[in-house]
Amino acid sequence: MRLLQPLHVHLSTLFFTLTLLVGCLIGGLGYYMSASMVQTAASEQWERMGQSVQQELRNTLEPAEMALQFLRVHRITLADSLPQRLDSLSVMSQVLKGASVISAVYVGYPNGDFFLLRRLDESDHALLDAPPAARFVVQSIAHGIEPAGYYIYLGAQGEIIQRTERQGYGNAYDPRTRGWWRQAQSAKGVVQTRPYVFYTTRSVGITLAAAAQEGGAVVGADINLATLGAFLARHKVTPSTELALVNGEGELVAHERIAALLHAGERRGAMPQLAELRSAPLAQLFQQPLSRQERALSRYVDGSGAVWRTAAVRMFMEESQDLRLLMAIPDAELTADARRQLKWSALATLLIIVLSIPLTWVLARAISQPLRRLVRDVDAIRHFDFQQPIQVTPLVKETRDLAVTLQGMQATIRRFLDLSMAVASEEQFDRLLPRLLRETVLTAGAATGVLYLADGQRLVPSSALCPDGTALDTQALAQLAAPQMPGPAAPGAGEDASTAGPLMDTALSEGRVCSRPITAEDLDALRLQVPGLAEGLAHGVAIPLLNRRRECVGAMLLLLKRPPEGAQVSFVAALSGTAAVSLEARALIQEQKQLFEAFIQLIAGAIDAKSPYTGGHCARVPELAKMLAQAACAQTEGPFAAFQLSAQDWEAVHMAAWLHDCGKVTTPEYVVDKATKLETIYDRIHEVRMRFEVLKRDAQIAMHEAMAAGVPPAQARGDGAGMPCAGRRIRLRRRLQPGRGIPVTFAAAAVAGHCPAHLDTHAGRCPGHFPRSGPAARPSSQAPPQPVQEQLLSDKPAHRIERAPQDRIAPGNPWGFRIDVPELLYNRGELYNLQVSCGTLSAEERYKINEHMVQTIKMLARLPFPKHLRAVPEIAGGHHEKMDGTGYPRGLRREDMSPMARMMAVADIFEALTAADRPYKPGKRLSEALHIMARMCREQHIDADVFALFLRAGVYQAYAERYMPPELIDAVQIENYLH
Repeated sequence: MRLLQPLHVHLSTLFFTLTLLVGCLIGGLGYYMSASMVQTAASEQWERMGQSVQQELRNTLEPAEMALQFLRVHRITLADSLPQRLDSLSVMSQVLKGASVISAVYVGYPNGDFFLLRRLDESDHALLDAPPAARFVVQSIAHGIEPAGYYIYLGAQGEIIQRTERQGYGNAYDPRTRGWWRQAQSAKGVVQTRPYVFYTTRSVGITLAAAAQEGGAVVGADINLATLGAFLARHKVTPSTELALVNGEGELVAHERIAALLHAGERRGAMPQLAELRSAPLAQLFQQPLSRQERALSRYVDGSGAVWRTAAVRMFMEESQDLRLLMAIPDAELTADARRQLKWSALATLLIIVLSIPLTWVLARAISQPLRRLVRDVDAIRHFDFQQPIQVTPLVKETRDLAVTLQGMQATIRRFLDLSMAVASEEQFDRLLPRLLRETVLTAGAATGVLYLADGQRLVPSSALCPDGTALDTQALAQLAAPQMPGPAAPGAGEDASTAGPLMDTALSEGRVCSRPITAEDLDALRLQVPGLAEGLAHGVAIPLLNRRRECVGAMLLLLKRPPEGAQVSFVAALSGTAAVSLEARALIQEQKQLFEAFIQLIAGAIDAKSPYTGGHCARVPELAKMLAQAACAQTEGPFAAFQLSAQDWEAVHMAAWLHDCGKVTTPEYVVDKATKLETIYDRIHEVRMRFEVLKRDAQIAMHEAMAAGVPPAQARGDGAGMPCAGRRIRLRRRLQPGRGIPVTFAAAAVAGHCPAHLDTHAGRCPGHFPRSGPAARPSSQAPPQPVQEQLLSDKPAHRIERAPQDRIAPGNPWGFRIDVPELLYNRGELYNLQVSCGTLSAEERYKINEHMVQTIKMLARLPFPKHLRAVPEIAGGHHEKMDGTGYPRGLRREDMSPMARMMAVADIFEALTAADRPYKPGKRLSEALHIMARMCREQHIDADVFALFLRAGVYQAYAERYMPPELIDAVQIENYLH
């Protein structure tokens, strides 16, 4: 498939591609050459470094060898006492001063004596416990009766500052056991030891030793290789370059960090190992065969992916032929300059491209200007972009004709889309009608117009536009006629039934746009004699507005000074369908909103009317919630400074507030209205009374039967002759229960619904034959025939109403409910309910009331809310949550709730506290309600920020003046509640 692009794009792309290729070629070659040069320079520097290190070693050893040649013939080799040896200190100190690489010179004698002169540096002072002024130290071992060791500290001029005897030093050190002694004794000249850790200073170095010319003594000189490590550090190629001098066993001879390794722990004379550097490149380089190590700058990639350049060189020293100098250079640092050059080359290339693109673009556009402009204009029309008019300088007639045709097409489509967009973007139906009329008048080039909406069989004027562009006021609009549309006459109407005039009648009856001169009959039929509306206008265009079912939903009348062009009439005809559909759709949306609004208010009203215990709660909470939201929107500082609600947000708030208790429709009113402990649908205390009456009746019947059988009345009644009536009643009452009798307090408690502590003890002591009632009377295949003997009060299995699976709340439920669900749906046991300690509600009934929030969220979650109303369940379902997470049904905390959900909680509580239309409690005074809410705020039941806004913005006062009785509104100091 061929790639077709505009000419200027091809030209610009070609230039861009060539420039980019040249830039990449130059940058790549520059980088390659720079990297090669850097690597070559590094290789050359490495070769020079190997030679330099070799030369540094020679420069280090030569002065020491000369000094030893001098000392081996000096008289100190024959001295046999400490004083004689001290006489030679000046000579030995001159040796140290003349050869800075020598750290110590010494003589070992055949009898095990030892005499050493050491130069002290800063680290040696602490190691040898030297006085601050000491510059040299003499270490002496003399064998008399028993070996004696001394440290003699000397000043800069050789004066003795301090002399210390070192216990055990003479026994601990014997020069005849040292390697340098043995090597010197077996050689004729100066010998050189392998690098090792010095006995005293614990530093790495080598020893040069030679046998004395006579006497059998051996002279030696210690050379500290720390200077070699510093030399390596100074000659690093890059800051992170690793340089190390190692022997064949992997022991570290010289490195910039060797001192730290030596002092890291008790090494006991052991040499530091290369592995202790933890340098993967050096370790890998050492493990290679020596022949491969001598390659210059080989490439190595470590475990982290970093690239290194490594190389090794052999160091040739007497008796130390296995020394190797290892180097590892990070490739990133080695080629940093090359990469920097590549970066600048790329930036330069990019800058050239950026600077040259505009010029190339202008030149290419100038070449293809006429064709490109027409193509762009047509493409803009295809994409519905009508901002730029079509303007070209035609070179040929066909180009001009094409431009004129495109201009006409652009203007027509633009007018059509502008009107459609204007109509579609208007959300308010009452503003839609004037806008629809104004856009149509402007598009058709009319002077004025009137928009009618169908109301049954009549056309009702809804909007009118004057020639000066102003809308006709409501009073003048009412003067226009609302004629009947053509069709079957209304019942009782004669031939003179009002019509819309010939022009409008023709358009409506034929269902098409009608354009013709307007007549006096048209003006009279439509009453267009309103001053300034139709004056000087001679032509009219009637436009029927038909919906998709070809039903008339309205009409437009446009008035012009002269007849419109055919294109204008065709355009208006095409536009009328869009306008009609838009009117119908907006009318349906408006009706649906009104229907839904009425529906939610119907639900709220039904909840309020369902029980007097809720009163007008569902109607007042929305008002209070919106008052709080308005106060939050008005804040310019504080926690609500950024809080704002759009028109759609307000719709969500309004709907959530009205539906915040919609779940109460599922709460049985006999639970909400439960006034006594035994009340369900009816008050079961009457059953208890009935059972007492049945027992009383049975006792009286038994008494009369006994008397009829000849038993004396006093004996039949159970009392003596002449016993007071009160006593007889007591005995009669006792006969209701054989044995100990029924306590009076028990009977009173059962009737009144209270719960004495011994209620459950006496409840089963009064058996009798009672017909089953209430839950116990439910059909059962195992129920015994009635009547049965039952207890006066009991908790029967039939009282336990099981909870169905759908009434349970499973962990991990999709709504996020975290609420303890009782095992039973209801427990109507008589003893169980009488033993409720506080109030009249059992745990199951209290949960049933609280469950209205569960049902609210479930009901709202099932509704297919549009996008802008999806916050309704969250706002409506959170007003029983608490800021500390102990609320229900989700156990949300403050940070889990939106500001509006927290406002709903405050509104719900304040309305409930101040409501004066509840039969079970009087409304609280304003100060009492605020005091309770302040305590709830301190206990983190309600949001402190919302409560502060509620007080400071005066929302509580405005609501009280509107909804609370005047006698409950008392003086309030809000500072008392803001803590």
